[in-house]
Amino acid sequence: MQQWWIESRWLGQTALSWAVAAALALAAYALVHGVVVLLGRRLALLARQHPDGPVKVALAVVKATRGWVLLLLAFTVAARALRLPGDAPAYLGQLIYVLVGVQLALWLSRLVVSTLQHIAERGDARRNPVLIGIIQWTVQLVVWVVLLLAVLGNAGINVNAFIASLGIGGVAVALAAQSVLGDLLASISIGLDKPFEVGESIAFDGESGTVGRVGIKSTRIVSSSGEELAISNAQLLGKLVRNYSRMKERCVTYRLNVALDTPRAKAERIVQEVRGIIMAIDGVRFDRGHLFGLGDAALQYEFVYHVLKPGFVPHRDAQQRITLAILELLERMDVRLVTPTRVLHAPLASDAG
Repeated sequence: MQQWWIESRWLGQTALSWAVAAALALAAYALVHGVVVLLGRRLALLARQHPDGPVKVALAVVKATRGWVLLLLAFTVAARALRLPGDAPAYLGQLIYVLVGVQLALWLSRLVVSTLQHIAERGDARRNPVLIGIIQWTVQLVVWVVLLLAVLGNAGINVNAFIASLGIGGVAVALAAQSVLGDLLASISIGLDKPFEVGESIAFDGESGTVGRVGIKSTRIVSSSGEELAISNAQLLGKLVRNYSRMKERCVTYRLNVALDTPRAKAERIVQEVRGIIMAIDGVRFDRGHLFGLGDAALQYEFVYHVLKPGFVPHRDAQQRITLAILELLERMDVRLVTPTRVLHAPLASDAG
């Protein structure tokens, strides 16, 4: 058995050499992986003690370490140390270059993204998921493209010609994907200008709901009836969007029509009585109230008040209380309420003849 370890050969190396190289590779992997695990635990403890500190960024970078990359790198370095014949050392050197580049790209990508998130969440700054998502996607694209170019350059490929072809191809792709690029620019505009944010209630074109997610191409809105609406960012920015979440208070115009033959004294008293009704409701500020005109068959009143809470439910609650109180007032004053009616006059059969 001992003779087999010495006499057996693969790629010019004995079985004993391969076994020693594999053992050293596993030992090196265990050592490095253990250091990464211990460092991650220490940083996690510090992050819990200082939740607003930059330790979270370092922890995120450490967590970006991939075990499979470390394992492959350990075995590749051990195999290259055996001085294999032919072109094997060159291929192994190229593989080491790729593995180191992949791990560096993972660290750099996570470092930039985590730093941006830390800056956005620091203090009272509101996190902008749109910009964070776009920047994250852009950083990752740049990092991996640079890694690809570096690997190709290390392999002896003419990178300049490849970059030129990418530029020409990029122009062709941009012309073919104008709508996608338009939505991408619109998402950047939403992230910078912030006409609305995730969680806010908006309305447009007769649709209303809560913003669920702002993506690179489309915005998802959970409608008031429960279904999810999807609209492209460019189309949404081209519409009149009402953001109800940013209202400090809600202004309401309340119109009332009573019978045209209502006596003048009662008509004047209605203004004062309705004003008192509105002023007596908590959370409502009275603005104005007038008998502003004479309709075809009614005296026309207009009352304006402000609901101090911008929510839809407080608005409807106040409106209901006002309506019920007005109905009671009109019954007590013996004043008839008038609603708009439409009468259609159809020609008689004898007239049609």
